[in-house]
Amino acid sequence: MRIGVDLGGTKIEGVLLDDNGHQIARERVATPAHSYEQVVESIAELVEGLQRKAGGRATVGLGGPGAVSALTGLIKNSNTLAISGRALPADLGKRLGCEVRFSNDANCFALSEAVDGAGAEYPSVFGVIIGTGTGGGVVIDKKVLAGVNSIAGEWGHNPMPGVSEERLCYCGRINCIETYLCGAGLAKSYLVAGGEPIKAPEIARRAAAGEGLAETVLDTYCRQLAQALAGVINLLDPAAIVLGGGVSNIDIIYQKVPQYWQGFVFSDRCETQLLKAKYGDSSGVRGAAWLW
Repeated sequence: MRIGVDLGGTKIEGVLLDDNGHQIARERVATPAHSYEQVVESIAELVEGLQRKAGGRATVGLGGPGAVSALTGLIKNSNTLAISGRALPADLGKRLGCEVRFSNDANCFALSEAVDGAGAEYPSVFGVIIGTGTGGGVVIDKKVLAGVNSIAGEWGHNPMPGVSEERLCYCGRINCIETYLCGAGLAKSYLVAGGEPIKAPEIARRAAAGEGLAETVLDTYCRQLAQALAGVINLLDPAAIVLGGGVSNIDIIYQKVPQYWQGFVFSDRCETQLLKAKYGDSSGVRGAAWLW
């Protein structure tokens, strides 16, 4: 039995899987807003409840924002401030009396889709989350590539090529890929182009209905996504790229991006497959379970 936990900004979700990846149980609780100690206790109680349903001990994997610093053992690069700079996996393991494996939530997403999701038949998968943020994870032969700095796959904080407008990222840098390709980034592009302050799904709906401005903005978005992903292809040459997150539900992406990225990929033909996630919002918690 495997337990996976996904720590989000508003909710903590846990799942119990059998050895074949079949879901036995799923639980969800609200994420305590400010207290680190309450976050640890909430996760521990969730895990203990799932262990009872397992009828005994189960392995525990945890996915969340950020990464564990190899230098300090503390969480770094997390936009969930309650866990930033804290030894979350170690503290949770001490509370539960067992080892807890931790990985970035984008890594967990990628692992889930590579093990038994949309990318299951491919030897190398780059998992991409384009939603509230823009994250990524690299999986080779069903194993996460974390990297020596624990930042493998963090393509969202590379510079967005070919743009002149300055956008400040939460990380403190200017014009990160995330500032253009996350949901809020697409909404800002529509606003800057002269549109109303609306969200990404509405932009997609308007584009599908034939609104010229929405069509133009969405086409530019697809070109930018293609150029950013072409950089990943030129570096890693993955067999498949799997998209998740809210923006990944815009179907035209899967038609346009592979057409556009050919102009940026250093090859006469790009065989990389662009795929929609099989498990959607459930991939993160499933991937945490597959850390074992």
